[in-house]
Amino acid sequence: MSNIERIDSNFKVDTKLDVKGIRFYDIKQSPFKIYGVFYESGKYRRIPEAVAKNVNDGVYALHANTAGGRVRFRTDSPYVAIHAVMPSVGKMPHFALTGSSGFDLYVGAKYTATFVPPFTVDDGYESIVRFDSAEMRDVTINFPLYSEVAELYVGLSESALMSAPEACKIQKPVVYYGSSITQGGCASRPGTSYESIVSRMLDADYINLGFSGSARGEAEIARYISELDMSAFVFDYDHNAPTAEHLQNTHEKMFRAIRESNPDLPIVLLSRPKFTLTQEEKLRLEIIRATYNNAIGAGDKNVYLIEGTILMRLAEDEGTVDGCHPNDLGFMSMAKEIGALLERIL
Repeated sequence: MSNIERIDSNFKVDTKLDVKGIRFYDIKQSPFKIYGVFYESGKYRRIPEAVAKNVNDGVYALHANTAGGRVRFRTDSPYVAIHAVMPSVGKMPHFALTGSSGFDLYVGAKYTATFVPPFTVDDGYESIVRFDSAEMRDVTINFPLYSEVAELYVGLSESALMSAPEACKIQKPVVYYGSSITQGGCASRPGTSYESIVSRMLDADYINLGFSGSARGEAEIARYISELDMSAFVFDYDHNAPTAEHLQNTHEKMFRAIRESNPDLPIVLLSRPKFTLTQEEKLRLEIIRATYNNAIGAGDKNVYLIEGTILMRLAEDEGTVDGCHPNDLGFMSMAKEIGALLERIL
């Protein structure tokens, strides 16, 4: 890669990191490969802005949160640094800042380190991860779950080699749609959301379409998802359906919209991940189960159901931070069940 900052000074990244010989690269350049998000109108997004506007105000507010975003590459640099420009930073009392606003780094499928944001972060930050040696590594950097990213620059030794990563074993993404739990609340870091865990288990690409408080099964989002080229579709918006009646009126309708456009696509239905259910939650489970049973009765051979109590059986009642949002134990419990099913059907 040419040193673009020598040609155009606008590409130069001012850094406060005291590292001799560091050079920053815009991840939009080759050989970096971006997954789960795309760049549009000055920031990374999960769905096009025009689509988000037509779904609901919450989806529009959250569609540029970078849950599921990843950048992958190979390098022999003895360190990897980041310089992140973040127009919106998520901070919540029940959510680790490393998860809502941090980046983490994997070498292959192994967690290596977190680029920990300062508590005062408000518009981006810098951080560096150092290795014990200079050798070629497959690097994945996971984007924050509940923040926006306008630009991300990766800093490497100016003498380092770089190349493109190997393609995922399952290249067509698994698409996940649902609530704040789907978006990743409240994982301790991006790599411990259940989709990220499943992705590493299966070496599969994925797209995270979780929208905190705003997944309601609208026709507009169903239409958008139905047109994606995907290997499987996983959906759960039980928590965001305002009433059981709303869930009844939209759940099977959304399933049928996706199925009509994708007759052979594996579709996995989830009910809310919770080990102990109230009567209201049991009613909602029956609505979701009815969608599944009706599909099976109609001859659908590629629809699957995992009930929420099964999703949380590893964690039982210790799997959340607040009685609703999973902690890392809860997300691991979910990932084991979902990953095992996807491994069989993919």
